[in-house]
Amino acid sequence: MSPLLILKLVGSLALLMYGMKSMSESLQKMAGSQLRHVLQAMTKNRFTGMITGAFVTASVQSSTATTVMTVSFVNAGLLTLAQAISIIMGANIGTTFTAWIMSAGFSFNITDFVWPAFFVAIILIYSKRRKSVGDFLFGISFLLLGLGTLKATGTEMHLENIPAVIQFFESFDDSYLTYIIFLFIGGVMTVCVQSSAAVMAITMALCSTGVMPIYLGIALVMGENIGTTVTSNVAALTANIQARRAAFAHMFFNIFGVIWALCIFRIFINFVCGIVGFPTEGATAADAKLLPTVLATFHTTFNVINTAILIWFIPYIEQFVCRVITKSKEEEEEFRLRFISSGFMQTPELSVLEAEKEIRSFSSHTQKMFHLVCDLLKETNKTDFVKKYSRIEKYEAITDNIELEIGQYLNEVSSERLSDATKAKIRAMLREISEIESIGDSCYNIARSLNRKISGKEDFTEEQYSHITQMMGLADQSLTEMNTLMNGYRESLDINKVFNIETEINNFRNQLKTQNVSDMDAQKYTYAIGTIYIDIISECEKLGDYVVNVAEARMGIRQRPQKTRERQ
Repeated sequence: MSPLLILKLVGSLALLMYGMKSMSESLQKMAGSQLRHVLQAMTKNRFTGMITGAFVTASVQSSTATTVMTVSFVNAGLLTLAQAISIIMGANIGTTFTAWIMSAGFSFNITDFVWPAFFVAIILIYSKRRKSVGDFLFGISFLLLGLGTLKATGTEMHLENIPAVIQFFESFDDSYLTYIIFLFIGGVMTVCVQSSAAVMAITMALCSTGVMPIYLGIALVMGENIGTTVTSNVAALTANIQARRAAFAHMFFNIFGVIWALCIFRIFINFVCGIVGFPTEGATAADAKLLPTVLATFHTTFNVINTAILIWFIPYIEQFVCRVITKSKEEEEEFRLRFISSGFMQTPELSVLEAEKEIRSFSSHTQKMFHLVCDLLKETNKTDFVKKYSRIEKYEAITDNIELEIGQYLNEVSSERLSDATKAKIRAMLREISEIESIGDSCYNIARSLNRKISGKEDFTEEQYSHITQMMGLADQSLTEMNTLMNGYRESLDINKVFNIETEINNFRNQLKTQNVSDMDAQKYTYAIGTIYIDIISECEKLGDYVVNVAEARMGIRQRPQKTRERQ
């Protein structure tokens, strides 16, 4: 075997992997936002979630992209873990479409179609509107060219005439130990090359030459199914709890499938070969051309049957992965949607009640976020400071997503027939979530100011620390009163407490701003530290304003102009 053939083999695999990556990325660019919307909206139950996962994965040709989008929605609280598991099951079915593309590449000389596609692609790339379509055509052309070159190289190698290769495969007897060995080899290969598509292409190339028996080829494919989940689990080690659970659920799904498939291995393979029309005994060289189709059929059948079995047990799978991967104390403080889903209930009035519960939870967790900011002020260890700051940064992104999701939910409900009172309540609730999200922004802005301070060489004076602590105490009182209003009945509540605290915050802010100018003139501290100090004080005052806005919306009071409030 010449070195040139080996280089052609390696190069064709590289071309295939690059084409797969380019095609997937261009498809995501073309339909990314729409697919995210579909993924978010079409998950009302496990079956629609599974179908959605299959559709999205087949569309973007990347189960990894589907899983990443799914985990990001779970992390933001827009999907439950159970919904994510159903989508991942569907993604396993959708990813089998790749095997069919490869099977087509081995069935006939597909490279004949590549050169015109390259020509059309280069024209489209220079068109601004059609650039993504051109990228897609380039990607699929590289993929098919890689497949064609791989097929041609495999034929040129004449592996079926090399005694060492034949002897290697003949040295394995027809036993479960052999199947497990090749299953392990397939998993290791997938982990090493970081591409299940590449391993599938290698397997098809070996089987189509007649060198590798179909049973060993299918064992490699089963190993590839496990290997691709190992990669996602390693990647999720540094991610949040939901990402780790989703990755582990993916691994559990595939391992369970491999176990039952091994139990009926020969029967199952014979069944798949029967579907394709491939003779399990006495196969000729002409029959070997059907082996890529057999592998693609097995891949699809295996994942469809596995999904059909496990989709009924999603609640138990969720419980299992939650028991295996438990939350740390920090992760228990994370917040996400609890009472509403992407669709609304059949009765719009009841949907409003569910949204009201969600807003109460949202309000409560923003105060927890503020408490984390208060802890950040006291933190002296830089490593712990960075950890807490990262959590606040993540919470701020979550509050943005939750505001958007509740707002979209309420907009859907408001399109139904509602009473005037309910319509007014929805308007007030939309105002509440906007102001609560602004409270989250203020918390993040305070944290950013503290981060600027710790990144510099200077520190606050004891008097500044005392004033900031006092101001944060007033802001916390304001948040406590806000949550009291959010959780009580309007008729029995007194909004004057919130107004009184706001007045106290405004007066204290004005006093500290005047004193800050005097202290900087007296050179008690530098202008830089004085600016950070007054930014924190001002942000606490803004937070108090947002609290008043929430309270006014809760009590049905029309919003007052900002300037009027500032003068009080």
